[in-house]
Amino acid sequence: MAGVTDDVLAGVGPRLRALRRSRDISLAALAAETGLTASTLSRLETGKLRPTLEQLLPLARAHGVPLDDLVAAPPTGDPRIHLKPVRRSGLTVVPLTRRPGGVQAYKVIYPPAGGTYPTELRTHDGYEWFYVLNGRIRFVLGDQEYELGPDEAAEFDTRIPHWLGSAGAQPAELLTLFGAQGERVHLTPR
Repeated sequence: MAGVTDDVLAGVGPRLRALRRSRDISLAALAAETGLTASTLSRLETGKLRPTLEQLLPLARAHGVPLDDLVAAPPTGDPRIHLKPVRRSGLTVVPLTRRPGGVQAYKVIYPPAGGTYPTELRTHDGYEWFYVLNGRIRFVLGDQEYELGPDEAAEFDTRIPHWLGSAGAQPAELLTLFGAQGERVHLTPR
């Protein structure tokens, strides 16, 4: 059993290095994010330090991957996806992707419209695409305003001031894809 454990732990370092590099962040930045020292992170990545659960948990959280992915746990044979909704600013956000970097997918549920809309539009780096699954969405982009319903989609540069919210008395559900600046969603008909 000790040989299997050693093999599993030996593979953790290269996976940690690959995850960090795929996110294009430095050891110092990851250290600030996890509370581990850059020296500890370097020794973990090179295999000079055997990882502990206390080190792996913040690393899995920072990289946005399950702990099983860090240790290459064998698949359980269960094909179900166990999604964990997160409540944030009145929204319910369900992450649909579990890998760091690249385009990320989410299901977002907006509560019913409250009649008041924010006066301040938000901006941030990135590019976003959304598809309305149910309900109606009020979408403000710059000085333009749109209302979208089921089966309608929009794509925009998130550096343009924007706001999204439910436009009706029912919650609105979206499928959203978000990528780093310049990563756009391209749909090509077959």
